[in-house]
Amino acid sequence: MTDQERRSDDRLKVAELVKSGEGQAAAIERAPGIWESRGVGNSYLVTTPQGDVLVNAGTLADARRGRELFAQVSSHPVRYIVLTQSHANQYGGLEVYKTSENTVIAHRTYAEDRANAEALSAHYRRGSRRIFGTITGSTEAMIPTREVPPDLLIDDQGHAFDLGGRRFEIIWTPGGETRSAVIVWLPQEKIAIVGNLFGPLFGNHPNLNTLRGDKPRSALQFINSVMTLRALGPELVLTGHEAISGVDNIRREISRIIDSVQWVHDRTVEGMNAGVDLRTLMREIQTPLELTLTEEYGKVAWNVRAIWHEYTGWFDPARGTTELYGVPPSSVAPAIAELAGGADRLVERARIFVAEEKPLEALHMLDVALAAEPGSALGRLVKREALELLLRQTGGKNLWERMSIAAELRELDAPAT
Repeated sequence: MTDQERRSDDRLKVAELVKSGEGQAAAIERAPGIWESRGVGNSYLVTTPQGDVLVNAGTLADARRGRELFAQVSSHPVRYIVLTQSHANQYGGLEVYKTSENTVIAHRTYAEDRANAEALSAHYRRGSRRIFGTITGSTEAMIPTREVPPDLLIDDQGHAFDLGGRRFEIIWTPGGETRSAVIVWLPQEKIAIVGNLFGPLFGNHPNLNTLRGDKPRSALQFINSVMTLRALGPELVLTGHEAISGVDNIRREISRIIDSVQWVHDRTVEGMNAGVDLRTLMREIQTPLELTLTEEYGKVAWNVRAIWHEYTGWFDPARGTTELYGVPPSSVAPAIAELAGGADRLVERARIFVAEEKPLEALHMLDVALAAEPGSALGRLVKREALELLLRQTGGKNLWERMSIAAELRELDAPAT
C-alpha cells in the first residue's frame, strides 16, 4: 500500500467504522440479548430461549469472524436470518450461517436487486474497487462463494413473527440504499435495527447517487422511510455501524434529517421550475444552519444533482445539443491543442490556474490537454498538483470525494494509453 493510499482515509469516521471489526475479540451487547459483530456492515444476533435471529450476515470475511464471536454468547441455533438490503455487506456471509434449519428472509425486490447486481457485476465491482478497495479489502473477502437465495420473500406490507417470547416486525423502507431495504422492529423493547437506511453514518446527508455506480435513490422515498421509523418511537436504533440511543435524541435527530433532505429537495425543485441551471443549483443550494448535516458520506451538491436527474433524466440543456450524441468533448481536444500552439500551452495555462488556486478550472483545461496528448509528463504532473490542491481546499472531509481523488492520483501513475 502506498503512502497516498494509507493517507486517503485517515481520520474519516466512515473508514474507521468499516474497519472497526478488525481484531474484534468479543461481541458487543447493545441491549439484553442483542449482540453486535462489527465489520463492513454490522451483524446483530438477537437471542431467545427457542433460538436466535441474525440480522444481516455481513461480508464473507465478517461472517467467518462473526460466527465465532456469536458462538461465545449463544449456543442456540440461528432460526431466522433477516437481510436489511441487497448489498454484499449484508448477504456476503450467508453461506457461513445458512443451515437447513433456518429461514432467510428478505423483501420481494431482493431477488430483482440481486439479479441486476449480477448482470452488472463487473461494472459495479470495478467502481467499488476504485473507491473502496483500500478500505474494504479484496473482492474475495466481500462476496460469497455461492449464492444463497432467501427462503421467504415478504411483500410490501411487511412480515412479523414471534420467537422465544420476542416479537419481530419487518418493515419495508424502500428509501434505503436499495429498494429491498427493510428495518427490523422489536416493539417490546422499542429497538429498531435499520441496516443502512441512513447510509453508514447517522446524521449525515444520504448518498442518493454513489460515485461507484449504482441505481439512484429517491429523496422523497428516503424521507418517507425515515418518517416510518420516526413514527415507531424507538428508544435504540442500531444502524449498519452505530448505536443511537435515547427516544428524545433519536426523534430530534431523525426530524432534523427529514427536514434537511426535504429542504434540499424543495429548493432544487423550485430552482428547476425557475429555470436555474443544474450547476448553479449545485453551487448555491446550502441548508440553513439549523438543518446542517455532516457531509462525510453524502453531500448537498451531489443530492441536488441526484434530485435533478431523478425528475428530469440525464439531458442537461445547459450543456447543449452535443449531449444528445455519442461524440465526446475529447474528440476536439487535438484541434483545440493545435490552435493553442500545442498541448503544453494548455498545460502551462492550467498551471497558472493552480497558482491562482483554481483547481477545477485547471482540471477542465487538463482534460483537453491530456486528451490531445495522453503521454504528456508535464500534463500529468500539473494534474497531480491540481488534484492535491483540490483535496486541500475541500479538506478531505467527504469519504467518496477523498477516495475518488486518491483513485485519480493512483491512475496518474499508470502508463498512458
